[in-house]
Amino acid sequence: MLGYETRKLEVQIGAFKGQVRALSDHMQFADPSGNAERAGICSASWSLFGQLWPASYVLAGAVKKIGIQGRRILEVGCGLALPSLILQSRGADITASDYHPLTQTFLDYNTHLNHLPNIPYLDLPWATGGAGVAGFDLIVGSDILYEPNHAQLLVGLIERIANPVSKVLISCPGRGHRNKFSRSMEGLGYHLTEQRVAFEEDELAPFKGRLLCYQREG
Repeated sequence: MLGYETRKLEVQIGAFKGQVRALSDHMQFADPSGNAERAGICSASWSLFGQLWPASYVLAGAVKKIGIQGRRILEVGCGLALPSLILQSRGADITASDYHPLTQTFLDYNTHLNHLPNIPYLDLPWATGGAGVAGFDLIVGSDILYEPNHAQLLVGLIERIANPVSKVLISCPGRGHRNKFSRSMEGLGYHLTEQRVAFEEDELAPFKGRLLCYQREG
């Protein structure tokens, strides 16, 4: 027995049509070995990794069109890793990362479900991770600035793992912490361009959400 219930969701991003196994709802929780607790993941937030959020669809649509040639790419806080699946379907050099103990299980299942080669995975806590995994040209993430300390932690990680010439692409549904993150990224030499985008089908302009693109030329 898994200890949690799942469902399969139909997804379509451009020409990509596939399925993603997700948790059945937000009430799921199973941590028999205490791995999540040791990682600092409480029961209330345990199921968050296993949902397909609007920000993931927005980022997946963006990476469907982004240049991948010669780029080593990392998705941070990947959860169900829909953007990574899209990039893998394009033949990108993509690595997915998170720190939830079940992320890789779902990642491997979903790559096989969509008949894709395995996607390399990193257990990457932002506060301490990054040793030996530097050298990324493109770092992507969806809705990863929702806690007050995320901006500082993520900037520190990017400083350790990004190449001098690099891009960071984040889909943000309008979190207040993005301004702090943007100021810190400017301190690392990144220039921000942003695009207002809808995160819901019936959303009307001006949109609250953003696609944040940080570029550093070295």
